[in-house]
Amino acid sequence: LKSWHKKVLTKVIAASEIRRRSRVNSDLSSVASSSSVAGDEGLKGPQVVLENTYQLAPKDSQKFPTKKAEDIMKNVFLTHLLDSKFSSDTCKNLTTQITETVKTQVKAELGSNNRFKVVVLVMIGANFGQGARVASRCLWYPQYDR
Repeated sequence: LKSWHKKVLTKVIAASEIRRRSRVNSDLSSVASSSSVAGDEGLKGPQVVLENTYQLAPKDSQKFPTKKAEDIMKNVFLTHLLDSKFSSDTCKNLTTQITETVKTQVKAELGSNNRFKVVVLVMIGANFGQGARVASRCLWYPQYDR
């Protein structure tokens, strides 16, 4: 190589080495500052990692009131459907109204300090002796879900 090539190459290598060293120094200073924060707390030994404390099962005092919910549903169905005739035009609004009424009354019965998710499914159809099949998917835990 010519002498001026060597000078340019030496300057490029020196500049890249300076950049590399400054990155290493900044990385070391950030590690040192984070370890000094942990050291300031007076912790000795490894840091303890706590697990989540989610409550998975309901308390014995917070069982879902199945009987009260059934009574609410019967009362709502009797008030909305007792003297009504099937009409496909009004069924959409009627199902929405019944669903919201049952849901709000059951939630009011449960109170504000509960962890239940209330799902209400209402189907209205004409009864001409045919059957009906309804399919839905959910996670069901038979010990607690009703």
